[in-house]
Amino acid sequence: MIIHAIFFYLFAGVTVASAVMVIAARNPVHSVLFLILAFVNAAGLFVLLGAEFLAMILIVVYVGAVAVLFLFVVMMLDVDFAQLRQGFLNYLPVGALIGAVLLAELLLVVGGWAIAPATTPTAAPIVANVSNTAALGLVLYTRYVYFFEAAGVILLVAMIGAIVMTLHHKPQVRRQNIAEQVARRPSSAVELVEVKPGQGLS
Repeated sequence: MIIHAIFFYLFAGVTVASAVMVIAARNPVHSVLFLILAFVNAAGLFVLLGAEFLAMILIVVYVGAVAVLFLFVVMMLDVDFAQLRQGFLNYLPVGALIGAVLLAELLLVVGGWAIAPATTPTAAPIVANVSNTAALGLVLYTRYVYFFEAAGVILLVAMIGAIVMTLHHKPQVRRQNIAEQVARRPSSAVELVEVKPGQGLS
């Protein structure tokens, strides 16, 4: 029991510290690296809770794909972060209001669970004699199937938006236009010039 408590406080402390550094770091690349560290330690917490499948998914999907995608997008966008920080004070009241609402919700949930754990509602009853993966699938693809599909659509839109934002058309770079190539005709593609003897092309 003492070993479990030690590992819990270790993983939880590093997760909270990494989450704070994601917001506090000035370099966006450092923020993404701290985000990866937070994901890894959150996976350790899932292992302590007995949710090995969620821990594996967190490592494979979020660390292996989402965080790396964030890193590449941040590096490719070449955003002027100094200009973005100039309007930080303008959004500070709205950000503080949202943070206060989230903090109040977390305190209500944690406080209710600490005072009366038996009265705290759960998402779904725990299915006996079923593995962790099967129980998660039963809940995810039955009760929350529409939310699952909505999350997939949101992720698809975010991926398309990231791709569109990286496609900067620079004027000095020559690009291929397939429509113009297909629409070419001999009259527009070939020019016949009659050159007199002793004269070159101008």
